[in-house]
Amino acid sequence: SAESDVNTFIDTTIKGHDIVLFMKGTPDQPRCGFSSLVVQVLDHLGAQYIGVDVLQDNDLREGIKVYSADQPQLYIKGEFIGGADIVREMFQSGELKTALAGQGLIEA
Repeated sequence: SAESDVNTFIDTTIKGHDIVLFMKGTPDQPRCGFSSLVVQVLDHLGAQYIGVDVLQDNDLREGIKVYSADQPQLYIKGEFIGGADIVREMFQSGELKTALAGQGLIEA
């Protein structure tokens, strides 16, 4: 079914990459302010990540809502971190940098 295909895609993507951002638009062209904010944070930290545009596929957009209703959604090493508010708070507190550096994903 389309639903199981989408769930497989989401799982495979999250497990296959260290940092995944499910977002509206692409890292080069974010389509909402929240997605743009998370892209700016990740770029500022020098993190290597992949952006998955949920607007390209309605099944994907619905499927990812099972994990969380908000876009964007950030995953690090397969773990759901949160959306823009959480990412911003973690960035401002230094927690995000520490977490990424601790996992060897960015320079400390």
